[in-house]
Amino acid sequence: MRALAVDTSTATAGIAVADENGLLAEFLLKDKKTHSQKLIPMMKEVLDSLKLDLSDIDVFAAVTGPGSFTGLRIGVTTIKTIAYALKKPVVGIPSLDALANAAVVPDGTLVCPIMDARNNQVYTALYKPKNGLMENLSGYMGVHISELAKQIGEKYPGTNILFAGDGVPLHMDFLKIELKERCSFMPPFTYQAMAAPAAQLALTLHARGESADCTGLVPFYLRPSQAEREYEKRHAQESREHGSSIGQ
Repeated sequence: MRALAVDTSTATAGIAVADENGLLAEFLLKDKKTHSQKLIPMMKEVLDSLKLDLSDIDVFAAVTGPGSFTGLRIGVTTIKTIAYALKKPVVGIPSLDALANAAVVPDGTLVCPIMDARNNQVYTALYKPKNGLMENLSGYMGVHISELAKQIGEKYPGTNILFAGDGVPLHMDFLKIELKERCSFMPPFTYQAMAAPAAQLALTLHARGESADCTGLVPFYLRPSQAEREYEKRHAQESREHGSSIGQ
């Protein structure tokens, strides 16, 4: 059984292939090309190196987000198209789940992936190991980093926390001040490496019957895009102005 996963949730594109014995290949690339330009060539290079064809893949996976709005659409659309053509099942893997499942922690330690959402905001969740996978304890959140530290302090006092993701270099100093010796951090090379854990997680979920056909695979944005937020703001302002003019 083989799984191929793509990750386009950040500026680093990732392709990984895994089977039931572990990771077979992984290709990460961060350059000036867009994901739409490099994703298929990367996929071909990985499969060629393994002497495999797309038809040799049993289940396809995409990291669905949160993350880059444009990047997520490219990755999800690519996997949907391939899976539809080959009539193969797909699995959507949230970015935070992929980051959390890349971590190995002792009992009693929680994993907290943090992805940069700009302006000191992070996409995040808290996980604990359970039955070989990471269980999401908090639900997916988009919060200010100070609010996250506050929640951890109130809900998990005294608990050790391992942080992962591309938000780590931005907020490491703050978290060390707030949580002191309770916090530790995944190494830098893991910050955007989500394709490999996504491929391995896809195999597990597929074996549990949690894969599906490609029609249900959609990006997971967690919050509206900047353009959508600006549109809603303008629309609300126009509605208020229209209401005021009617009342005059």
